[in-house]
Amino acid sequence: MDANKRQRYEKISIELTRLAGGRENIQGVAHCATRLRIVLKDNDQADLKAMENVDLAKGVFVAGDQVQIIFGAGLVNDVYEVFAEHNNMKNMSLSDLKTVASKKMNPLQRIIKALSDVFVDIMPGILAAALLTGLSGVLGNFEIVRENDTLYGINRLINISSGAIFGFLPLAVAYSACKRFGGRPILGIVIGCIMLSNSLADAYAAAQGTVEVTTLHIFGLGVDLVGFQGGIIVALLMGFVTAKLDQFFEKKVPEVIRLLVSPLLTTLTGALLLFTLIGPAGRGLSSGITNALVWMTQNLGVFGYAVFSGLQQLVVITGLHHIFGAIEAQLLADTGRNFINPLMSVAIIAQGGAVLAYMVRHRKNMKVRELCIPSFISVLFGITEPALFGINLRYRFPIIGGCIGGAFGGVVVYLTNLAAVGFGTTVVPGIALADPAGNGYVNYVIAHGVAIAGGFIMTLILGKFMDQATEEPSQSQASGQEAEADASIEDAAVQEAQQPVEIPRQESFFGYAQGQMIRMEEVKDETFANKVLGDGVAVIPDTGHVYAPADGTVRNVFDTRHAICFESVCGTEILIHIGVDTVNLQGKYFHAHVGEGDVVKQGQLLISFDKEQIKKAGYDTVIPMIFTDLPEDRRLEISAPGAVDTNRVAAVIHKQ
Repeated sequence: MDANKRQRYEKISIELTRLAGGRENIQGVAHCATRLRIVLKDNDQADLKAMENVDLAKGVFVAGDQVQIIFGAGLVNDVYEVFAEHNNMKNMSLSDLKTVASKKMNPLQRIIKALSDVFVDIMPGILAAALLTGLSGVLGNFEIVRENDTLYGINRLINISSGAIFGFLPLAVAYSACKRFGGRPILGIVIGCIMLSNSLADAYAAAQGTVEVTTLHIFGLGVDLVGFQGGIIVALLMGFVTAKLDQFFEKKVPEVIRLLVSPLLTTLTGALLLFTLIGPAGRGLSSGITNALVWMTQNLGVFGYAVFSGLQQLVVITGLHHIFGAIEAQLLADTGRNFINPLMSVAIIAQGGAVLAYMVRHRKNMKVRELCIPSFISVLFGITEPALFGINLRYRFPIIGGCIGGAFGGVVVYLTNLAAVGFGTTVVPGIALADPAGNGYVNYVIAHGVAIAGGFIMTLILGKFMDQATEEPSQSQASGQEAEADASIEDAAVQEAQQPVEIPRQESFFGYAQGQMIRMEEVKDETFANKVLGDGVAVIPDTGHVYAPADGTVRNVFDTRHAICFESVCGTEILIHIGVDTVNLQGKYFHAHVGEGDVVKQGQLLISFDKEQIKKAGYDTVIPMIFTDLPEDRRLEISAPGAVDTNRVAAVIHKQ
């Protein structure tokens, strides 16, 4: 690191330390491929808004208990080195940082985080069931489907498939919960099988009184042999209990008989607790939650709906929204209709309306447009965190306008008796889940139209009184941008002097992994999806190999080997990042086949990784390729999504 750069990074470190509330407020610091991650004793002492204007910073947000400052690939390593040295924390690892962060969570936060983790693993199955249910409902409305034997048969199979997934959802929840809480997942599956055993009376039939229920007497307690179909909360509790029993018996049973006795005791004890204590308690809790929600809709009427949809996005800010998945599943199991889904959906789209209104008020500000447009696109797919934390909450009045718009949408949901036949997806994809009864699809569109219009109009009105932001960048922001621009010009000049290259009119980048190519907006990480580091494309890999997308030079292979910086022969800089948050693996399951400075050919193997082990560890293996520093005179064109390998062009850069 040369003296000029170090001096610049020292200034950044001094400024960040001051804005973080001083050294005494910093508990830990680490970094991943693109972000400097800081844990503070008290986030309220930090000036997060001012941090956004720090030299070279591309964005700031809080994730969990970490303040994350986006600097970009390569640069973050140098900034971290100086910042950590400045605060005497240079030897702290990312795992150490996570340990520090977890200590700040209160019990409620830990519970919510655990619930979220449980449903993350099984969400693909839930989404599949929900969308299949919606598709079956749509097809069933067409007379040609009902009259044509083949179409009817296909629709019938779709209906069976969706019902089967929901029918065995308690088993999936027990499996995922047992895995999340440290037990052997197979024991969670065993408990799930017991809950749904054919030897038990069907729970739905028992509730209707159409089947005879056998009652056993154990320790003086009457135990009804009724299954737990739809028992999502019971499955959550049993997954947790099974994991703890497994851990307990693995420690207490002598090693010589542990393999046979430990799972036996875990399963037997878990089954006894299921039927005598946890099952009845879980059923009571489930019934109480469902009855309370149904009571709200029946007794509070339109007011109850409006309050829920108006305040739901404030719940998202706290992280408590993750529990709605279990409640929705229980509501569907008990009533067959889910009124929470459309209420959440109109609340989401209303925040999108607020984003659009803020962008209209600041339409001359290029930085605002760059932030608002991708945030709104995320909202269309039910993801509001970029909009909430990047715009609405940050400027205050848009969040208020969005909440009011959400309440308007909730009124329409009530008046039209709108509900869903599944859960797990909202807004544009969520229309497939709408109950078609009573013009459900039309009402779904109307409710969302009212919500987005309400959020848009109310934000415009509130902005006249509450928007104090100027459309021009502040002096400190402008100076930071000028300094960054000057540095970029200097770096470009040095590169041009060292290696003059005639840039062609068109430069092609081929598939760098075998699999399914998707758009960057579909990546389940807001930094990538919002293109904070730059535009690009992503691949859901079929194999554990990453190849060079073009001829060029390896500029940097991260110590954790989960990311690599590459420069094409024409000087185009790209970052290939394997997975989301896989920096936490600290290099485990990754193997680099090249090193810094290596000259490679298109299609040459760069990094191999164990895709299955990474997925088992709970990480998304999607591989984004980001063009981090495209000049203004070059335009990026992304190929259409679909199957990709090293023979297919993934992206093309055109010289304008």
